[in-house]
Amino acid sequence: QLHLVESGGGLVQPGGSLRLSCTVSGRSLGLLTVGWFRQVPGKEREGVSCWSSANDVTDYADSVKGRFTVSSDHAENTVYLQMNSLKPDDTAVYYCATRSGVSCRLHHTLYTDWGQGTQVTVSS
Repeated sequence: QLHLVESGGGLVQPGGSLRLSCTVSGRSLGLLTVGWFRQVPGKEREGVSCWSSANDVTDYADSVKGRFTVSSDHAENTVYLQMNSLKPDDTAVYYCATRSGVSCRLHHTLYTDWGQGTQVTVSS
């Protein structure tokens, strides 16, 4: 059974940066596609980015392109989401999730295992 743990959230001023981590246990990253999602109360969970280990493909939501970057460390079985030039609209609970397929997709219904989430607040 997979276990995902996110960390790295917090309070940051507009224009600042944060790096979120998602550490996966129970399966090698090499067999997974990992997605990052975010959710604010009253809204549907939104896909932010994804990374497919099979072909090292990444994809990003238009709202974060050029500001967020996904990377991975196979030795640590961890995927990172580097978030730069943060805006108040980026405030949300951020989740990582995994799926066994090789396609990098941003829809949350395609993912089967989820972390507990980490709060990101962008405010002055």
